[in-house]
Amino acid sequence: METLMNLMLALALGLLIGMERGWHEEHEQGARFAGIRTFGLIGLLGGLWALLASQLGDLLLAISFASVAAVVVIAHIESMRIDRDQGITTVIAALLTFGIGALCLRGMRIEAAASAVVIAFLLNLKPQLHGLLRRISPEEMRGVLKLLLISVVLLPLLPNRNYGPWGAFNPYEIWWFVVLVAGISFLGYIAMRLFGSGRGILITGLLGGLTSSTATTLHFSHLHRQGQDPDLLAAGILVASSIMFPRVLFIVSIVNPALFLPLVAPMTAMFLMSLASGAWLYRRRPADGSDMAPVLGNPFELGPALKFGVLLSFVIFATSALKAWLGSEGVYLAAGVSALADVDAITLSLARLAEQDLAPRVACNGILLASVANTLVKGGFALAIGGMRLGGRVLLGFTVTLACGGAVFLLTQGHFFS
Repeated sequence: METLMNLMLALALGLLIGMERGWHEEHEQGARFAGIRTFGLIGLLGGLWALLASQLGDLLLAISFASVAAVVVIAHIESMRIDRDQGITTVIAALLTFGIGALCLRGMRIEAAASAVVIAFLLNLKPQLHGLLRRISPEEMRGVLKLLLISVVLLPLLPNRNYGPWGAFNPYEIWWFVVLVAGISFLGYIAMRLFGSGRGILITGLLGGLTSSTATTLHFSHLHRQGQDPDLLAAGILVASSIMFPRVLFIVSIVNPALFLPLVAPMTAMFLMSLASGAWLYRRRPADGSDMAPVLGNPFELGPALKFGVLLSFVIFATSALKAWLGSEGVYLAAGVSALADVDAITLSLARLAEQDLAPRVACNGILLASVANTLVKGGFALAIGGMRLGGRVLLGFTVTLACGGAVFLLTQGHFFS
């Protein structure tokens, strides 16, 4: 009975793939070499030959696969005489269907079913995949490959050991952090491409914040010098900057989950207040205000990733040194200074040190201090580049945001640290 059920599953999975092919193909009945019935029979054939091979040897299964492959290729060549535009996707799908049928009879029913569903789904995505391919530029494709290079190829090769004074340099950990931050920027860039620039300033600010809230701030500040509405631009800056707080929480939750709970309340409060301030300014904009999108570079470039790795190494070393020399005051000094350049680096450094010998309270205080310093730096950029009309609005929103976060921090820290 189990053998019969496996054969029926092989037939059903073949029919599933054949149904997708039959629905997708635009040829008339008989003009294509394989339809729903043919695929169902190929799946059943794979199951039957696997059943025979279990009795007579695996060589028989290999011979049968080669025979089916030859028949499928010959049929494809014959069908190309009618329509030369046919690709080989259906040929590959037919051969995979034979293998799926064989898997069913080898007892791997879950693997076979999952493979059939994935194959049918992938075949059905042809228009979307081709559309995506047309939208990807050569520079973006090279960037994606570079991201895969640093994560899939280089990361496993690095030693996971501590080197240097205070054991501050761990090649694997530093590169893993580089991959993590590059991956976050990758997601932000993909979101920007999916939503486009016409979805409004608030969504643009949110997506720009995932990629780089500082870059978004600089771009909007320059736009104000060209006469754009300050309420609209300040709203975009506040919304983009609000993303820094959940971004920091996300990094902490991955690197050191023990710090997540002490930070979640003040970070969430600052996120919501910055978001609300941006929304309030957005509602004040002129009725005919147009929405602009920040011009951001490709986040897949390898150069910025390498620079971040160097910066992170320096921040980790400096934080370890200042902690050894000055104690917790040295950590706070490192947090304040490092955040002037990048908040991710000091966040990663403190979260890592808190797993070793740094007190969790000091780590949380340092991360919050870094977030405050980085926020004020962006406010300074808006004031220096965009003038008082833009900078005043941004700094007012940041002041309310940081005051709210500070109050929540003072109210909640007693629950986590004695």
